[in-house]
Amino acid sequence: MTFYSILFNDAENDLTKETPEAPVFFVDLNLDQIIDAITEGKEEYDLKPFYYAALHDANAIKSRQAIMRDLENKTLMASIESFAQKMSITRRYLGLVDKLYYKYHKEGWILEAAALYCDAVSCLATDLFQVDLESGDLLAFREYMTNYASSGAFTTLREETKALKADLSTVKYCVRIKNSTVKVRKYENEADYSAEVERTFEKFKQGAARDYRVHLYESSGMNHVEAQILDCVARLYPNIFSRLDRYCARHASFLDETIAVFDREVQFFVAYLEYIAKFKQAGLQFCYPLISDEDKEIYDLAGFDLALANKLVPEDDPIVCNDFYLRGQERILVITGPNQGGKTTFARTFGQLHYLASLGCPVPGREARLFLYDRLFTHFEKEEDIKNLRGKLEDDLVRIHEILDRATSNSIIIMNEVFSSTTLRDAVFLGKKVMAKTIQLDALCVFVTFVDELASFSEKTVSLVSTVVPENPAVRTFKIVRKPADGLAYATSIAEKHGLTYEQIKERIKT
Repeated sequence: MTFYSILFNDAENDLTKETPEAPVFFVDLNLDQIIDAITEGKEEYDLKPFYYAALHDANAIKSRQAIMRDLENKTLMASIESFAQKMSITRRYLGLVDKLYYKYHKEGWILEAAALYCDAVSCLATDLFQVDLESGDLLAFREYMTNYASSGAFTTLREETKALKADLSTVKYCVRIKNSTVKVRKYENEADYSAEVERTFEKFKQGAARDYRVHLYESSGMNHVEAQILDCVARLYPNIFSRLDRYCARHASFLDETIAVFDREVQFFVAYLEYIAKFKQAGLQFCYPLISDEDKEIYDLAGFDLALANKLVPEDDPIVCNDFYLRGQERILVITGPNQGGKTTFARTFGQLHYLASLGCPVPGREARLFLYDRLFTHFEKEEDIKNLRGKLEDDLVRIHEILDRATSNSIIIMNEVFSSTTLRDAVFLGKKVMAKTIQLDALCVFVTFVDELASFSEKTVSLVSTVVPENPAVRTFKIVRKPADGLAYATSIAEKHGLTYEQIKERIKT
């Protein structure tokens, strides 16, 4: 059976599916922080291009979700991690070969790399049959591994590697050094003087002694004297070293390309599951969302901002989870409420959920149904750019016009505190224009605003409000709830708390 990839479900070159640059909305949604954290420590796999490439096919997303579910099996995950560790060392050995100078030193590390590679492949081929797999892609890869591990080419590599290592282990020689002369000859059953020295000094041993032996690192290389000694040994055992020469010539490129691709791609799944494990341990929930590219009735229960959680969980700070849903003709979530109340965090969460879902990853929340968008647009506040000679309001209008001009009915638009630099009257006027165009597009939208009038603009808008503690309106709960916008309610509550309402002031004047 032909197998190509566990990330991309067709026969096209998967390298063309990678995206070298992060999408423009990454910084607005703090997705750059999330992907940095996910890929930390796995730089050798160059995983970021995979996380920059959203999928636009629901079946492809379901395939990735199935792989994620299978990898939640601890037995399978342990097998994959063992395979990855061996493959990592194999690549390290092969990388070392390119830095070495002497022939037999290079050939020795090629043999070691091949031995470890054969062990990695054989073990994984066996381990994949020890677990029940549901993913069609992993089942296909298991079949590929089975066929490859039993193929003539791999069997020959494995047997030749094993035999050659066994024969090389029989090579014994003596080195005699006198002044500047070094002589090498075959070992002739001379006495092991190191054992005699240990026996002589054993009687003087008092408790644990310091170990003065020097550890020679694998990457320490070989000097010219050692290389000449090895050349002499090769002349003493010409048959074995001739076989080593022929072996390296035949198997210089022993890595199977498909297995090498799998070794890298599977880390996309491993890295994400390892990343969210700490949040699960903290009691936060993740789910595999239902994905639709037609139905815009979406929801997420107990969702949260993953970038914020990554900062708060290590400090044992509480994470506030929020729900949202859209039903029927509802398309736009309009979020109002006091400053620093979690409105922007909620908007980022909405974007993060949809983007991570488009990668096939489990998302924050107890249960979710999300929309498979074609493009995702964000408009967050930016510092004025003196190069474009535009004021803040003009820049806002230009950027929003570009978004609405490029967006389709299948797009997601997230706007955060637009038109905050103008008067309330102008903000209402411009906000309604933008809202009308968004409704005309029938696109999904999150609209964070200080303009309460926009929350009830049409039947397609849903009003969400960031709440405060009723007894102390200055304290934010960071809970976002469905209810009509009423900015005055916060002003009234704060005024009551400090005895500054009209009635309270009148009462004090009377007295």
